[in-house]
Amino acid sequence: MTAAPHRTLDRVFAVSLVLKGLDGAAELIGGLALLFISPARLREWLGDVVSFVLVGHEHSPVFHWAAHLGDAWGTGTTLFAAAYLLLHGIVKVVLVWALLRGQLWAYPWMLAALAMFIVLQCCELIVHFSGWMLALTLFDVFIVILTAREWQLHRRRGADAADVGPGV
Repeated sequence: MTAAPHRTLDRVFAVSLVLKGLDGAAELIGGLALLFISPARLREWLGDVVSFVLVGHEHSPVFHWAAHLGDAWGTGTTLFAAAYLLLHGIVKVVLVWALLRGQLWAYPWMLAALAMFIVLQCCELIVHFSGWMLALTLFDVFIVILTAREWQLHRRRGADAADVGPGV
């Protein structure tokens, strides 16, 4: 009777990991792209997007914020964003890959990495609230809960196998 909920949670965990891995891959791609796209080109693209999306809203606070962001975007900002995305992406992809392969060492590392991401995201939410950041943070909390559960199950299975002993 309890096997079905466990299988369902295992599937939810696997799907959540795949989504987190795809997020990491997207961050890697974005970080690499930032290394090869000039800040001037990024400002130009941002201006094009803002002009297209906010046509007729040139006096809105969002338009002025985006225009200011484009003006402030320089080489240092681009390199910081690239390094941030690459670091996040590498951590997520490596840990997701290891967890999907059942590597026990990856569980505490994933929990620590996600805890660090959650703390940073909460700080960002306090300074600049964003619905997307809130959703990402809640998703990370959900993955922490599932990861802790899976790690506990794997540790319990290992302890049960050790209790049986070799050759039995």
